[in-house]
Amino acid sequence: MKVVLFCGGMGIRLREYSDQIPKPMVPIGYRPVLWNIMKYYASFGHKDFILCLGYKADVIKNYFINYDETISNDFVFTKGGRNIELLNSDISDWKITFVDTGLNANIGMRLMQVKEHLKGEKMFLANYSDGLTDMHLPTMVDWFSNSPNQTAAFMAYQPTQSFHIVQRQDDGIVTKISHIGSSGLHINAGFFLLRNEIFDYMEYGDELVDQPFDRLIEKNKLTSWEHNGFWASMDTFKDKQVLDDIYAQGNAPWEVWTRMDNQPKKRTRMEKIFFSYAAI
Repeated sequence: MKVVLFCGGMGIRLREYSDQIPKPMVPIGYRPVLWNIMKYYASFGHKDFILCLGYKADVIKNYFINYDETISNDFVFTKGGRNIELLNSDISDWKITFVDTGLNANIGMRLMQVKEHLKGEKMFLANYSDGLTDMHLPTMVDWFSNSPNQTAAFMAYQPTQSFHIVQRQDDGIVTKISHIGSSGLHINAGFFLLRNEIFDYMEYGDELVDQPFDRLIEKNKLTSWEHNGFWASMDTFKDKQVLDDIYAQGNAPWEVWTRMDNQPKKRTRMEKIFFSYAAI
């Protein structure tokens, strides 16, 4: 399946980086978060990507045009560097379509602008390009494939931050307070599976998860896949620091390509306290 990646936003909460590079190009380890997400999909066999570009599109284009395989792959160096033999490769079998979808377009508008590149695709994947997970993607794909009446699905995740949900009356009197982890609330984690008929529910200018999803809800055509493993979004500089810490521990959970069976692993102590740090 093709993978649509929305990577045109400005990342205003990551200004420490986004003044120079777009949010998807903020590095985690040796590679940008966008690469980590693409590598995740590629490890499950989905290697045909459509990049919806916008803010600082040239940075993303130049990164791949001048891609250096030696940064994240083993190689043999001979003849003083005149001969470099790669022992493995990251992207040699990837297909990447670069589409400039505008500086100020929302997610729905960006998706509408790549519609022509999705002709003939019964289903496709899509992603916000700022979240990392160890979700076993084939399981979600099989589940959605066996739900032919559903037009769209997304990964639902139950937050574990140290926030509390407050229920209150109009006069301010609190009627209930509970930890968010026990509230039963889930968030849209930004990993989408969409059938091509999603475009029948869209109008240009719509934000994907607002008007189109509301229309799907009315017809019982929107569903969600609950993931209880690792997921983290890189929205702020603090989020990046914690992800860097997890990466430095070795065997980062989102690097499913390093595990032969591509199955989620148990959380490390650092991963378990991710949301505690992120919520401070």
